[in-house]
Amino acid sequence: MFGVVWWYSNSQVVLEMNMILKTIVVGQLMENTYIIASEDTKECVIIDPGDEGHRILHEVNGLGLTVKLIINTHGHSDHTGAVELIRDATGATYGIHQGDVHMLRSSVLKFHSGSDSVLGPDRLVEDGDILDVGSIEVNVITTPGHTQGSVCYYIKTMGVLFTGDTLFNGSIGRSDMPGGNGRQLMHGIMNRLMSLPVDTKVYPGHGPDSTIGHEKLTNP
Repeated sequence: MFGVVWWYSNSQVVLEMNMILKTIVVGQLMENTYIIASEDTKECVIIDPGDEGHRILHEVNGLGLTVKLIINTHGHSDHTGAVELIRDATGATYGIHQGDVHMLRSSVLKFHSGSDSVLGPDRLVEDGDILDVGSIEVNVITTPGHTQGSVCYYIKTMGVLFTGDTLFNGSIGRSDMPGGNGRQLMHGIMNRLMSLPVDTKVYPGHGPDSTIGHEKLTNP
């Protein structure tokens, strides 16, 4: 589906249809941070900057990009830990679902971000929202269950879906932590995600990528 791929240590860059998609694995929990950019405008969105903010910024600068938007799939600190550092450095707008805003005040997050200030969003993301970054349209799909504010981000023109900790390659997210709900999780996966085209590329919050078709066939 994608044309050209370059591999780096703990990172991957994909170029397709004048779009840039870079994966960076960060932190002790090996969380996947994603940089998606429009090649024509060089404007980018960062999804789930969980740790190693300076390294993420180094990658952004190396690609000659301008960060316009930072968004989270959910509020756990391994996905949000570098948000404040990157927002402070770039002036980008930060968005998350209302259901997980309360998580941003955790001491663990402050440890990761190196900030003593209370992190809050510049905007809230809701089901059906379309977030524009350059020529990229990011569609918001709410999928509560791992947390109450869990969402996935779908870019139809690229055929890619960013699932956070809702759907993984060969497994699904936990629902036994505060705010989790197993029935909601399964409903979102089966009714919101599995209805997407089978060749949709799935980029999860941890581990390797997959496709909707592969998960339909193999995910227990």
